Amino acid sequence: MADRALDVICLGRAAVDLYGQQTGGRLEDMQTFAKYLGGSSANLAAGLARLGCKSAMLTRVGNEHMGRFVREELARLGVDVSHVRTDPDRLTGSVVLGVGPGGDIPHIFFRERCADMGLVEDDVDPAFIGSARMLAITGTHLSTPGTRAAVAKAIAAARAAGTRVLLDIDYRPVLWGLASHGEGASRYVEAREITRVLGSVLPDCDFLVGTEEEIAIAGGAPDPLAALRAIREHSAGVIVLKRGPHGCVVFPEGPIRSLEDGIVVPGFDVEVFNTVGAGDAFLSGFLAGWLAGEPFEDCGRWGNACGALVVARHGCTPAMPSREELEVFLARPQPPRRPREDDLLAHLHRATTWKDDPRPLCILAFDHRSQFERIATRHGRPAEDIGAFKRLVVDALLDVARERTDVRHGAIVDERYGKPALDRLAPTGLWTASPIEIPGSRPLDFEPHFGTALHLLTWPASRVVKCLVFYHPDEPGEQRHAQEERLRELAVTLAGLERRFVLEVICPKVEGGHPDPLPRAMRRLYHLGVRPDWWKLEPQTEDGWRAVREVIAEGDPHCKGVLLLGLGADAETLAEGLTVAAKIDVCRGFAVGRSIFAGAAERWFAGGADDDARRAIAESYRSMIDVWCDARLSR
Repeated sequence: MADRALDVICLGRAAVDLYGQQTGGRLEDMQTFAKYLGGSSANLAAGLARLGCKSAMLTRVGNEHMGRFVREELARLGVDVSHVRTDPDRLTGSVVLGVGPGGDIPHIFFRERCADMGLVEDDVDPAFIGSARMLAITGTHLSTPGTRAAVAKAIAAARAAGTRVLLDIDYRPVLWGLASHGEGASRYVEAREITRVLGSVLPDCDFLVGTEEEIAIAGGAPDPLAALRAIREHSAGVIVLKRGPHGCVVFPEGPIRSLEDGIVVPGFDVEVFNTVGAGDAFLSGFLAGWLAGEPFEDCGRWGNACGALVVARHGCTPAMPSREELEVFLARPQPPRRPREDDLLAHLHRATTWKDDPRPLCILAFDHRSQFERIATRHGRPAEDIGAFKRLVVDALLDVARERTDVRHGAIVDERYGKPALDRLAPTGLWTASPIEIPGSRPLDFEPHFGTALHLLTWPASRVVKCLVFYHPDEPGEQRHAQEERLRELAVTLAGLERRFVLEVICPKVEGGHPDPLPRAMRRLYHLGVRPDWWKLEPQTEDGWRAVREVIAEGDPHCKGVLLLGLGADAETLAEGLTVAAKIDVCRGFAVGRSIFAGAAERWFAGGADDDARRAIAESYRSMIDVWCDARLSR
């Protein structure tokens, strides 16, 4: 079965989680909410994908914005969404949650006729089920006749194809109509009918996973041991009992004489921040171990570690660890009690849980503000015309993007004058960044000066934050320290907001400064904990680029690379710089502005035609791409 296209197909809940961002208080008092992918099956599929497994979703989403978000987020995480259907009538389900005082996690489920519960038999393709090593179903999808029929068809297809079947009991009384809407956090209400329904699928399950409460409902007995024995009467499969901070117990086969009779795997001592999603994280880790052929002791250890990492963080899916993060956590002689405050683990989580597009980045940078102000003044044009010109630059960029799909296009554009351009870029999905620095500030200062974090919260989450700093490691101490503090502040803010970061460093001349300051400047910033996702740097010699590559390898091997800036160089000089940079693997592309648009800007502000400016910018941008790609191919 190892040669099958998929590892696990997750059939079940896929929704949107809205998590209160204020913690330690009542849900009634929370003001802002973070939007995450949610739903137990979606959490599992995402967790498996982050651990390097080939997972897929079989579910439905609504034909609206939240449904598109769920589909796009699953795909972004690496989950196969080919069998995520769009329901024409139902809305995507959602959950509002909060992290309250004393471990209280209030839930409100909005799942009246939700899309994932609209799954029907016709949505189940037996060939698709047979393409996976395992089918993971959830108890919630046994709660209505329609979804129960779909689950039955999927199980039958799995048995016919030799695909293993796993039941995640996933018992939420509110989702079975046994608790009020305000009791969404309730985990157990005794109900013989639910025990009967769950029992009907037990003989076909190779794995059964649940908490003590879930085992109780599946076995029809409040005592966990009695429930386990009842389940064993119906199923010879592997039973996994999740015990929260105490770890888990795996009962591979045979009679169950006591709760300690199975393979007991202790948990990890971490400070619990949010329990929601821990079970899905556990199952992701456990299955990743099983898929890799690990013994049940190690499967349990992987699962416990994933659960420990998730309970220490905000959210469910976004908290799921990557494989590298999990390995680092497990390798620690004494894992940290507060993983979210561990600098290395926090950085690994941020750096390894998203996949960058491997294509070269070809960025048209026109975030210039003071330069455009001078051009407009020189030609007697009002400031409003700067925005109109920047909209023309976007049109030129999109003209080239439509014809060149072998590279990844993008733009760096400011909010002060570039709002029309940003509005035009928003629906395109292109890589987009905006500057945060006040132009020319030294020491570095941000725009706005106060409330940087609040300001960034108004930006779309996909927009990259770009910061230009004029920084030399040998500049006077007071000024250098001021610069460094501002950069550290920004780095902490961006990590907390989970925003991507491109840092542009220009090393000005400093009297008495040592030569080749750039590698030393980068090393100093890494030492301070400033780890940008991309660097934006001046052209270097081959030796200079090798030194930069060495610094990045030491400081942050997960850095996405370097973008070459242009500094307004003429086309011939810039082409030489691009040719050298393209031969260095750490260089991912360019972010060039004035070298592309300067001439067209002068002519347009002097009264030139829109079409002429648009064509000139497109041609110059296209030429830069050709130079980069030709040099890349010849290295």
